[in-house]
Amino acid sequence: MTDQQFDRDLLIDLITKEVLATLAAQLDRCDTAEGVRHVVTNGADRVAFHGDASHVPVDLAKYIDHTALKPETTADDIDKLCSEAAKYKFASVCVNPAWVKRCSANLRGSGVRVCTVIGFPLGANTSEIKALEARRAIRDGAREVDMVVNVGALKSGDHATVLIDIEKVVDSAHEAGAIVKVILETSLLTDEEKVIASSLAKQAKADFVKTSTGFSGGGATVYDVALMRETVGPKMGVKASGGVRTKSDVEDMIAAGATRIGASAGVQIVSGDQGDRGGDKY
Repeated sequence: MTDQQFDRDLLIDLITKEVLATLAAQLDRCDTAEGVRHVVTNGADRVAFHGDASHVPVDLAKYIDHTALKPETTADDIDKLCSEAAKYKFASVCVNPAWVKRCSANLRGSGVRVCTVIGFPLGANTSEIKALEARRAIRDGAREVDMVVNVGALKSGDHATVLIDIEKVVDSAHEAGAIVKVILETSLLTDEEKVIASSLAKQAKADFVKTSTGFSGGGATVYDVALMRETVGPKMGVKASGGVRTKSDVEDMIAAGATRIGASAGVQIVSGDQGDRGGDKY
């Protein structure tokens, strides 16, 4: 192990211990924004926010990436997604790369950005392919790319590979003025791995960390959003994605520190229509 590797691993270890200790020491109160942001109860899957939500913006649409990532999504589905996004002024539409060009044409002049996914949903592509995929998507009109971290390398303790993987996509995107969100796939990670992955994304100069793809049996939780926010600090973005279906879900995630929400139920969320709460998890 080189001195540089030793220093990085030591730093990650110290950050992990500090973040987990800070979170564990917080009061388990959920009646204020600060309470939600710092609440971590052992093993909790979700923490509800019970304050007056005065800090949560009324206009939730600008926080939402209106999402359609199912493999069976059709051209008509994409056109509808774009129409809804333009109507409600969502932050972006988030689609698979094959649909980027169509979305870009549909949304021209609307102010809604096109977001796509890279190395999705497994994160197991080579770094070179991920970087190339990002460049092509940006050329087709994407202004945001959500890349899946190399989960296998992360769980193997190969932090150098994870860092390089993120850096290659970040470099490809930033040179074209696009932003990068790094999908951690939190349902597959330990708390320590979530902290490490978030720290590596920050070190690689990514713009956001994101919880989930929605394809690995888990989605966003307030616990994970709070943990990721504590790790990356106040300036970097945190995107909660997977299983966010109601206005209450969105408010909980924002209270915990999320600055962007990935949801296919965006229309129901902003219109107040509860719809089918057991529907699409992506």
